[in-house]
Amino acid sequence: MLTSLLGTFAHPAQAQPVVALTDARPTLDVVESGFAWIDSDGQAGIDQLAGGRPGALFAPSGADTVYSLGPRAALWQHYRFARSSGSRHDWLLEFPLPLLDLATVYQRAPSGGWTAETAGDTVAVSTWPEPGRYGHFRLNLPDNGVHDVYVRIQHQTEVSIPVRVSTRANLTQRLQLEYLAIGVVFGALVLLIIACVVQSWVYHDRAYGWYSVYAIIMALVVAAWTGVAGHFLWGNFSTWNNMAQGFLAILGGGSALLVVHHLCGTGSRHKWFERLAYWTGMAGGPMALMYLALERGLGVSLLSVYLVVVVALGTSRAYMTWRRQDVVGFWVLAAFSPLGLVTLLTVTSILGLFSVPWLYHYGLMAALTIEVPLLLVALNTRSHERHAIEAREQAMSSQDALTGLLAGHLFHDRFKQVVGRAQRYKEPAAVVYIELVNYRYIKKTWGTAVAEQSLLRSVIKLRRILRDVNTVGRIDEARFGLILEGVASRPPVTDLAARLIAAGLMPLKGLKPEVVLQFHVAGVLLNERLGSHEEISTALADLLHSMAARTRRPIRFLEPESTHPMPLDTESAPDSLESGPPSSHAPHSSHAPHPPKTGAAHSPLRAVKSHSNR
Repeated sequence: MLTSLLGTFAHPAQAQPVVALTDARPTLDVVESGFAWIDSDGQAGIDQLAGGRPGALFAPSGADTVYSLGPRAALWQHYRFARSSGSRHDWLLEFPLPLLDLATVYQRAPSGGWTAETAGDTVAVSTWPEPGRYGHFRLNLPDNGVHDVYVRIQHQTEVSIPVRVSTRANLTQRLQLEYLAIGVVFGALVLLIIACVVQSWVYHDRAYGWYSVYAIIMALVVAAWTGVAGHFLWGNFSTWNNMAQGFLAILGGGSALLVVHHLCGTGSRHKWFERLAYWTGMAGGPMALMYLALERGLGVSLLSVYLVVVVALGTSRAYMTWRRQDVVGFWVLAAFSPLGLVTLLTVTSILGLFSVPWLYHYGLMAALTIEVPLLLVALNTRSHERHAIEAREQAMSSQDALTGLLAGHLFHDRFKQVVGRAQRYKEPAAVVYIELVNYRYIKKTWGTAVAEQSLLRSVIKLRRILRDVNTVGRIDEARFGLILEGVASRPPVTDLAARLIAAGLMPLKGLKPEVVLQFHVAGVLLNERLGSHEEISTALADLLHSMAARTRRPIRFLEPESTHPMPLDTESAPDSLESGPPSSHAPHSSHAPHPPKTGAAHSPLRAVKSHSNR
């Protein structure tokens, strides 16, 4: 088989350079120092390659070479290392590509055979020789001489593979710095997620809850593409570890488009485009599941097309919102543009158009660091606008739209509460109904605008004579209700009503036409007349209706309830009469005429009345 391979790939033998490893250069990029060969069938073994003439198969590899291996082919790489005499550190061969499916490193054992170590997405991280975000292998370098290393790589999609050699100390320090940066990003994301969840719970705003879900998805996307999730979360589930990047990328793209659609809102134009963006975002979930079921090549094509569409739709929605003079559109565009650019570059790298390996490490994290806070600013802005609208709606339901007074139903609720306190605790209070008598005449003569202006003038005059603690509301078209708590007599109510009537008869200077306001006032003291809220309200309304338009008594009160004497017991009445009046009243009773006696038939009640007269 090796003969056929040699015949198929016949290259002139070239001298392969030897990479000298010295402590003065703790990190080396060795991509261009190695030779590469693609085994299209994937059947060649290490013994065949090392035992034959590898120089006839292998050819120098370029730094930006993109390999398209597919499901069967394998890429073989050959490196030659030599440790310098002064080197004291351990050296490691690393492949800083978290998405790499499988890499197997072959080295000479002291016995003369070959040892193999494997790392990649398709095997459990716990079986790697050096568990981490990506594969790195310890080089068993002899003290002197050249050390040959063969690498067999399998990857189903187009890929450009970076290869470095580093000392253990340098690699450890670099990994610590990388994990520090990743930890800062994820720590900020966790704090942001917690803040959004708390805001959603405190303010009962589901938008913050959904945004926290989006932030969780994006955090998982970055964790998967940087290898953190494979290292710490699901490293022992090799199948899912290999598919998680594509699945989460599609899910994150759909959720990002939905967030942009929610923040941008709906415009009066381009309804079809808004619906297209919405349903494209909603399709992210089904398409992510479809990615798991498809063959890897088709899945990557689906992923690439969907992410490009998401970037185009999201950027267009944000731009059109900004064109509507909506500041939210600016924040969304500023947040989405870096992530869209990184996404497009990542897609082109996946498709093999050019190689940008650092995007997996730093590009997504940097874009996410910019995007998530800016989208939160847009969300806060939109949420404040929505809460302001809701507050105005709530104010419209609790206040009269024209006058700003308390709405009728809320005034009657407070009316019931005051009546209830008066019945239970005998708290004094007065309830006054005020009617603008000439409202209909004003409306008929000068129109609705002047009539509404008259109502506003009435409210202004009411506000001037009332205290802030008094409850006042509009209970009818031209009728106002007033609750004065703590008032136990009529003079304060009469004084207030007289001042209001006098103020209404004074026309406003410069007002055309000159319109005076005529008020009728009906009041009741709850310590004089107490009943149900409905009875008192009906009685006050009837009292206002009973007043003539030109009445000379525009201020009236409901009369106190008439009391009846309690009837006396017929058996105890004669006993009280026999006892007679007190001695102090004896001189008066001696001169008073005696009532005629009628024997047993006289009325005890008449006797009581006669006794009281005396």
